[in-house]
This record gives sequence, structure tokens and C-alpha cells, in this order.
Amino acid sequence: MSTLKKTVGKLHLWLGLASGLIVFIVSLTGAIFVFQDDIRDLTEPWRKVEAQTTALVLPSRLQAAALARHPGVDAATTWVTYFGPERSATVFFTDKSGAPTQVYLNPYTGRVLHEQDLRTHFFTIVQEIHMHLLLPEAVAKWVVGGGVSVFVVMLLTGLVLWWPKRKQERKQRFTIKWGARWRRVNYDLHNVLGFYAASIGLVLALSGLFMLYPWLLEPLVLAVDGGRPAPQEIMKTKLDTLQTATAAPQPLPDIVYRTARHLSPDHEMILLGPTGTGKDPAFCWTYQKALHYYHRDEYAFHPVSGQLLETRFHATKSAGTKLSDMNYDLHVGQILGFGGKLVAFLVSLICASLPVTGTIIWWGRRNKTKKKPRLQAV
Repeated sequence: MSTLKKTVGKLHLWLGLASGLIVFIVSLTGAIFVFQDDIRDLTEPWRKVEAQTTALVLPSRLQAAALARHPGVDAATTWVTYFGPERSATVFFTDKSGAPTQVYLNPYTGRVLHEQDLRTHFFTIVQEIHMHLLLPEAVAKWVVGGGVSVFVVMLLTGLVLWWPKRKQERKQRFTIKWGARWRRVNYDLHNVLGFYAASIGLVLALSGLFMLYPWLLEPLVLAVDGGRPAPQEIMKTKLDTLQTATAAPQPLPDIVYRTARHLSPDHEMILLGPTGTGKDPAFCWTYQKALHYYHRDEYAFHPVSGQLLETRFHATKSAGTKLSDMNYDLHVGQILGFGGKLVAFLVSLICASLPVTGTIIWWGRRNKTKKKPRLQAV
């Protein structure tokens, strides 16, 4: 073995042992989370409603219905989401006890269908483990981020170690020798599956790092845009007219909703952010397809008058910004629909297996070197 491969091998080994547990947990929970919307649609009937020809009720009415049992919560702090004609709408808020609460409502009648404390929801817990390992966020950002960063290096060094030196070795590097002894099968599972999963694994790992550290994505966006930031991509809304602004003639969420619905009529999903205390703009995002976050338009409104201050339409965004917008959908595979999610699921499972099979290889070699050679009879 060349000196380069020996050095890469040692780096691969020790980095793998250091990050293995983190990679295993993050990959396994990621695999579980991929199909969370599909599973929840099957197990939570309140997520669906029968489509009707009548207009959807306005967000102020949804807020009032959702907060009827939470009188101490300010409607201006809630998030309201419309998910399309066949899905219930939701109002999200934090109640007085600090519980993150999601209320599902019929968007045609405003009737409450279900209320959920997200602290005890299975997929919320899975997501929390995936993102933070149940650690404090400030700590988890570096523990998880460090482990995933090491995993990126592991995938790259693994490709170097996998690369066959001789032509006759190439065939065996692409196939698992199932009839061999279990140690050889384990070795092939680590190397062969690792090779096949490497490219998609890199996409999943890097897109996850971009969510943890958004500044990592900025150079990529800049490079895609030719090295110069597109001026239309920079949100420059300033609120310097609050003292003279005239109060809106109707509830601010209703103005925001009507405007967004008018300007993005073909978009299924509409998300209205908190209208706040009047110090910051009221934001709204519309998405072309429900539960997909890539193709979106963005709006900023004056928090007092409801005047539309700024728009960012998907069609006018730069290529770099579109790449940034698709990061979440890339991370969970849904950018390619059900097939993409299936690939993300399988690759995540393979990534979870790599620390296990790699540790078994290391343990076997370690014990082998400790065995004393037999004494030969004279």
C-alpha cells in the first residue's frame, strides 16, 4: 500500500471512531424523518379535509378559533399556514406554559379539528434528536456540525481507499461477495455500499451543514451567480415611517393573506409569519406545492398599515438563490418526489451502517494483531 493510502487510511480510521456514534444517530433519525409527512397523512386524519368550492376563511378567524382556549396568547405571535384545498390549515404558537402548540382547523369553516403539544409528538422528537441530539442548541450546533463535517471527510477519504489499484480488482469493488465468510461480507458492505452511497451521502451531509451554518452556503450561491451578488436578492426593507403610518382598515393577517393570494394565485401553500409588535415587517411566503419549499414567492408588509413593501418572486430569483431555496427539499430528497425520498431513505440507512461495519472491521484487525504467533516445533 502506498504511503498516501496509508496516511489516508489512518485519517479515515481515527476520524471514523471519533464521529461514528454521531453519524449513526443523525443518519438513522434522518432516515426515519424522510417519510414523516407520508406517515402522518396515514395516521393523523385531521391533516386532511374534503375540498369544497367555497372560499377559505381568513387567517384572523383561524387565529380566533385556535386561541379560544388560550386567551393569554397574542394573535400577533402566531404562525398561520394554508396547505391547499384538501388539507387542514394550522395555527402555531407557544402557549403560556411554554409548550409549542399546533392547532389544525378546517380552512372552509374555521372549526378546530385537533390540537397538538409538539413536545410529545414522535416526529418532533426525532427531528430534535436529528438536529440537536437532545443537547442545548448552542452545544449541539458544534457537536452535530462537527460530526457531520467529519463524515464529509470520511466519505472522501473512503473513496480514496476504495479506488482499486489494479484492473482485476475493480469488479470485486462493485459487488458484495455474499457467499464469503461473515467478515468478508461485512468488509464488502462497508466498502461497496459506501461507494454507492457516497455521492448522495455528500449531498445529504452538505445540505444539512448548510442549514446548521448558513454562511457555508453563501460562497456557493455567489459562485453560481458568477461571483457577484444579485441586487434584487437582498432584502432591504426599512421601517422608518411607523410614526406616520395609518392603521390598516382590517386585521393585518387578512390583508397579508389576500395580497399574497392575489399575487401568487397558483400557489397551494401560504405561510404567514407573526405580525409582531410593529417594529419589524410582517412576512409571508407562498409555495407552489404543499409541503415543498423550493418554489416560493416572498413578501414583506408594513406592520401597521399593511402596505406591501417588498416582493421576491421565484421567477425573478437568481440561479444561486434558487439553489439556496431548494436546500431543504434536497436534504430530505423530496425535490424528486417519492422516488427522491426513497433514495434519501436508503442512503441514510447505508450511512448509519457505515460506522457499525467500519468499527467491526477495525475491531477484527485489532484483535488479529494481538494474537501471538504459534511456536513451531523444532
